[in-house]
Amino acid sequence: MMVRPLALVLSLASLLACLSSRAAERPARIVVDPGHGGAKEGATSPKGVLEKDIALQIARRVREHLEKDLGAQVLMTRDEDLSLDLPERVEFSNKQRPDLFLSIHCNAMPTKRTRARVQGLETYFLSANASNATARAAADRENAEAPSARQTRKQSTLALILQDLERTETHQDSSRLAYAIHPKLVSATGGADRGVLQAPFYVLNGVEAPAVLIEVGYLSHPEEGKRLSRADYQETLATAITEGVRAFLSEVRKRDTPKGPAGPQVASPSTP
Repeated sequence: MMVRPLALVLSLASLLACLSSRAAERPARIVVDPGHGGAKEGATSPKGVLEKDIALQIARRVREHLEKDLGAQVLMTRDEDLSLDLPERVEFSNKQRPDLFLSIHCNAMPTKRTRARVQGLETYFLSANASNATARAAADRENAEAPSARQTRKQSTLALILQDLERTETHQDSSRLAYAIHPKLVSATGGADRGVLQAPFYVLNGVEAPAVLIEVGYLSHPEEGKRLSRADYQETLATAITEGVRAFLSEVRKRDTPKGPAGPQVASPSTP
C-alpha cells in the first residue's frame, strides 16, 4: 500500500481546517424593530408626521445598509404599517436567536415650550432604574403600549428578570452596543448629544441578545422633526447606526475568538 507523503497529509489537514473555519462562520443575525405601527402611532411632528412611519422608513434603510455593508442577515419585527404588541416583538426576536436587537424610535416633548427647545439623540439600554427624568419619561411614553399591570400580575418576576439581566454578559454587551452606536450618530448628524442612558423599556426586557433602543431625534421639535422626514437625513442615520454595529461586532469578535477549536462564530463585518 502506498503511503502518502507527510507534506501532502499536512496540506490536506490545513485545507480542511480552513474550510471548516469558513463554514463555521455565519453572518450576524440582527433584528430591527420599527417602533409602534397600525393604531399605535407614537409621537407626532408639528406638521402631522407620525413616528410609526418615520421609524419604519429609517428601519428599512438600516436593514439595507446592514445587509449591503456588513453582509448581515436582518429580520424586521414589522415591515408594514401594522399593530404589533410589545410582547410579540420580544417573542419574535427571541425566536430568531439574533446576535443583537435594534429598536428604532422618535422622541417627543409634551408642552409647547419644551417642543420648541428640546432636540437631539439618545441611545438606551435596559436597566431597572432610569438614568434620569428624561430617561424615565421616554420609557413611560414607549411603555404606554405595554400590557397593563392588571393583565400582567408578575411585577416581582419582572424585577427579578431585570436584576438578573444586570449581572449577565448580555447586559454588558447591550451597554457596549449603545456606546458603539451613539457617538457614530452624533458625529454623523451633528445633532445634540443627549447621551447613552438606561431605562426600563418593556421592549428591551426579555430579549435574549444585546439590545438597544435608539431615539433618533425629537419629532416634536420644529426643525428636527423636518430633518427626520428627509430621505437624505434618514440615510445619514442608517449609515451611522450601521457603522456603530460594525464597531460593536468587530469588538465582540476579537473578544470571543477562541484560542482553540470552537463552534460557529459570528462573521466579522466586511471592511468598506
